[in-house]
Amino acid sequence: MIRSRSSVTVRYAETDMMGVVYHANYMPWFEIGRTTLLKEIGISYRELETQGYRLPVLELGAKYLRPARYDDVLEITTVLKDRPLVRIRLEYEVRRGDELLATGSTVHAFINHEGGIMRPPAWVVARFAEVIDRDGPA
Repeated sequence: MIRSRSSVTVRYAETDMMGVVYHANYMPWFEIGRTTLLKEIGISYRELETQGYRLPVLELGAKYLRPARYDDVLEITTVLKDRPLVRIRLEYEVRRGDELLATGSTVHAFINHEGGIMRPPAWVVARFAEVIDRDGPA
């Protein structure tokens, strides 16, 4: 299992007329969590793209438990439980301190520039295996 933590501060533009974060604004926070996790384990998204890979979102889900508000400092925890083969599934938690505000998940596929599904490059597979083996199963 690989776990990463990111921090964001809610901007005024991310809130709605009720003063709470608009639901769609959680998706960029999930992206922050995903790209941070990859970067922390030594996988550069830019390098993946340079080598011809893309990771589009195939599935996305979110459950909203409590509202986030302007200027809240939030922690996004991103978890990868299984070694990715062609798909990669990530799970997210958004917290304000100890308070769980939302949970979510995304599923991505490794594809080429033409949209064809492909396995991740060998160096990515090796890096995931190394980190997962080091940190242990979920």
